[in-house]
Amino acid sequence: MKKFFMLLGGTIFLLACNNDDGGSSIPPEPEIEYTSGSADFTTYVALGNSLSAGFSDSALFIDGQTASFPNMLASNFALAGGGEFSIPFMADNLGGMTLGGIPISNNRLILDFSTGSPNPVEVEGTGTTEISNKLTGPFNNLGVPGAKSYHLLAPGYGNVAGVAAGLANPYYARFASSGSSTVVADALAQNPTFFSLWVGNLDALNYAIAGGDGIDQTGNLDPTTYENNDISDPNVFAAAYNGILQAMTANGAKGVIANLPDLKVLPYFTTVPHNPVPLDAATAELLNGAYALYNGGVMQLAGLNIITAEEAAARQIVFSAGETNAVVLLDEDLTDLTGFNPNLINIRQATAEDLLVFTSQTIIGTLANPNDPTSINGVAVPLEDKWVLTPQEQEIASIAAAAYNQTIEALAQQYDLAFVDAKALLEEVNETGITLSDGSVVTSTYATGGGFSLDGIHPAPRGYALVANAMIASINAKFGSNLPGVEPLDYTGLYIK
Repeated sequence: MKKFFMLLGGTIFLLACNNDDGGSSIPPEPEIEYTSGSADFTTYVALGNSLSAGFSDSALFIDGQTASFPNMLASNFALAGGGEFSIPFMADNLGGMTLGGIPISNNRLILDFSTGSPNPVEVEGTGTTEISNKLTGPFNNLGVPGAKSYHLLAPGYGNVAGVAAGLANPYYARFASSGSSTVVADALAQNPTFFSLWVGNLDALNYAIAGGDGIDQTGNLDPTTYENNDISDPNVFAAAYNGILQAMTANGAKGVIANLPDLKVLPYFTTVPHNPVPLDAATAELLNGAYALYNGGVMQLAGLNIITAEEAAARQIVFSAGETNAVVLLDEDLTDLTGFNPNLINIRQATAEDLLVFTSQTIIGTLANPNDPTSINGVAVPLEDKWVLTPQEQEIASIAAAAYNQTIEALAQQYDLAFVDAKALLEEVNETGITLSDGSVVTSTYATGGGFSLDGIHPAPRGYALVANAMIASINAKFGSNLPGVEPLDYTGLYIK
């Protein structure tokens, strides 16, 4: 025991000597000196839509705005000469808005476990963000939820007087410098030295979110005639995007831009299966009997060569006992048979190639007629087209998005900007996941994956952190800066009430 204490005392003595000023202590690691390279981060502005604003869980709210990827970029830019980054904050963490005291948007979503199975529901409370209460800018984050490419150049897009009629954007109306200004003009008024631009997804995505319930406006070069769910003509997109970059770079500002993700990586389109209908044997038999006349009529028309045998087979409605029966849906892409037989409407059962939009789960299995227990949506009553994105509709949206992405990448080269392949990044999140420093994996799995918020479209803060790091990596590579990026684990993958 005496020897033990002698050894212990000697060890303490040696440690004390090594930690003495004259000892051989390990020198601290030198502080990293961050540099902007050939970029200038003094005044940074962010342009875009909801993705730049920090929108998540189906709303814009203070915590989400704080966790926006532009705010993350600004925190890095501050290490290398970047200045203040101002945000047009909402009034609370609920997200709902009013116009003249009348609610015009819903609160954010949370997971409700009261039924035993988690379901997304709105946070309770009355939102205190009144659109007519103008904020005093300027603001560095000019992300405007709902904005398409051409909206950033549209005078009057922030005019409060036009909000009720759908002629202006309520989010931008809160902080636009004037009712006649544009988002780009408000950015230029700050003499920016650096900018980010992530816009264009809604030019095709709104069509997909609505289940293809819109018009492909390819060939129509007048965006003032477009409805919200229409697909923008690729030439309109290209002209708007080029106009934005031409204006933003005119005084020498540098920037980073990102392309658009594929809709098939978004949980909004991948969470609800095409075959979610459970049936017992008796009900399946009853339904098959009810559809027998329809099925027979379709086969008769195939026998008359009015439709092909393949289409006739695809239009057969057949149920079986079990948990995975495909829903019945209306499909306008099918041959119109009403001229041959008015009882044969354009219906078929969904397949794995169909994408049921996330909100369809609120309709499937409910009664189309509360007084008729047999009028089950998706079973006896076909789902409307707006609840399903068919393969043909997917192709329409994908062709447009591909054209937009081609434009974005070409203009990144033309204007010598940093380019981020957000499409590839989110595909990686969806297909394999991205492993973080603690070994956890960010995926696109709804609610639990950490990559996307509860609306199934917008990233969660942790997903936005992945985007921010991709942008910072591209900025470093393009301009020779050495920004460190952000730690995704510092940001939540799911907001808890």
